[in-house]
Amino acid sequence: QVQVTESGGGSVQAGGSLRLSCAASGSVFSINIDGMGWYRQAPGKERELVASITSGGRTDYGDSVKGRFTISRDNGKNQVYLQMNGLKPEDTAFYYCNAYTLFQGRRFDYWGQGTQVTVSS
Repeated sequence: QVQVTESGGGSVQAGGSLRLSCAASGSVFSINIDGMGWYRQAPGKERELVASITSGGRTDYGDSVKGRFTISRDNGKNQVYLQMNGLKPEDTAFYYCNAYTLFQGRRFDYWGQGTQVTVSS
């Protein structure tokens, strides 16, 4: 079993910055974490991809955060970070960390409890 834990959320004014951290722990030594990332969900909206990164370093970003957010990863520690700059009120949401493994053509997802990010205008 893999546990995913986020930290670093909070409140900030528009234009400010926050850094989110996430760690995957537990039985990670028997599981290869193929990718990690961040998703967010605002009230009344569906969960959406913010950013993801594979073990090989390939990144993917949601269109609304490109150029403002940067994802990075420490493979050795199964940790992922999200640097958020130029925050906007529309970035307000619950942010969830995701870790996944790929096995025999299937994807297995592990989720954290989430952390709130609030951006005031």
